[in-house]
Amino acid sequence: MNGPSVRSGKAVRTLLVGMAFLMVGNGLQGSVLGVRADLEGFGFGVTGAVMASYFVGFLFGTAVAVRFVAAVGHIRVFTALASLASSAAILHAVWVHPAAWALLRLTFGLCMAGLYVVAESWLNDMATNANRGRVLAGYMVVMMGGLGSGQLLLSGGDPAGFELFVVVSVLISLALVPVALSASTSAPQVTIEPLPLRRLLAAMPTGAVTALLTGAAHGTLLSLAAVYASSEGLSGGRIALFTAAAPLGAVVFQLPIGWLSDRLSRRGVLGVTATAAALAAAGSLLTVPGSAPSLLLMFLFGGLSFPLHSLAVALTVDRVAPSQITSASATLARVTGTGAAIFPAVTGAVMGAAGTAAFFIALAAVHALIAGYVGYRVMTHPTIPAAEQTGYLPVPARGTAVTANFHPDLAAAPPLPAAGGADSGTGDPEPSTPTGDSGPASSTGYGARDPSGVR
Repeated sequence: MNGPSVRSGKAVRTLLVGMAFLMVGNGLQGSVLGVRADLEGFGFGVTGAVMASYFVGFLFGTAVAVRFVAAVGHIRVFTALASLASSAAILHAVWVHPAAWALLRLTFGLCMAGLYVVAESWLNDMATNANRGRVLAGYMVVMMGGLGSGQLLLSGGDPAGFELFVVVSVLISLALVPVALSASTSAPQVTIEPLPLRRLLAAMPTGAVTALLTGAAHGTLLSLAAVYASSEGLSGGRIALFTAAAPLGAVVFQLPIGWLSDRLSRRGVLGVTATAAALAAAGSLLTVPGSAPSLLLMFLFGGLSFPLHSLAVALTVDRVAPSQITSASATLARVTGTGAAIFPAVTGAVMGAAGTAAFFIALAAVHALIAGYVGYRVMTHPTIPAAEQTGYLPVPARGTAVTANFHPDLAAAPPLPAAGGADSGTGDPEPSTPTGDSGPASSTGYGARDPSGVR
């Protein structure tokens, strides 16, 4: 007879299979819509705004999903959102108009955010202290690998037809099968209360600024890469390779960069990685679009850029109390989503006015800003010693704040005292000394972890 750990392992694998179908469909849809928008003559500015609508929906989807989960449960919410996302995907082929696509993209983004919340809370509940890191690593590989694999499917059909839209809808519908058949357990109720932005900026401004700018870069990359490649006259197969290169690079580079950030100055790793990503984007301007050097640079760019979000989360976790890791991550997710919802439309408008080169110029400029800001902070504020940093958490770029629940510090997090004293019962604790990313803070827990385990 199988024990609980065996059953839990099977449940994790089953849920990851469902998420793989979901991400393959998501990746394929992004590429199909980008190419079809170019074929329909939407224009760069309009296409950027349409594609950014996904991130607007994603921005609000987490809160909506949490309310529905509390009301009707995880299985029903997952089923309803997947069905709605599948319907929205195929309706793109029926209503080919920028306004209709913007509404459908917003709906799809809202559904995807909700599906991520359900999946991440479920995985966190099934994970144990012994396999928590492997479960999160597997989830990250499924998320980014599925996204890249879906984009490769673009070469299997004609974006001008309806077949690829049907494939996207079918893939999302297939995600329901393993989840519904394995639903023998319920995930815990999810409660996400974002940390006020003012306090997040006080605790770790570098994390917040990096989250905003990486959201802007990743939103632009995922929204406009296929549009750029199509406008440059690449074939379907080359467009598929071009768009898939970046997320597949993230699968390869995420953990090595995290390993380095656990052993060296995390801000230093962040600054060097952002600089290298900026150089990769700038170097792409010197290559022939779709050529082998161009694809290699896209692979390197994705491998260097996507881990920046995880580094922003890790930097912030270094500076907040264990019991506020999830709330700080929720605020970071909103900051990231804001950048992703705004910048693709801006970049698209600039591409329409100045040409397609603006795509890589924008990506290079954003990463140069990250590197410049990190350099400024390093010169003006001492860095937390590597021995006092928390462990790196490989957070998927399009995950939600629920992913932060995988952090091992949450398992032993003591409750924080109330602001008004032990018996006041209200308010959140405020740091008793100035924080920022300069080093250990006060004994309230807002600061780097002591290597001995004492906070």
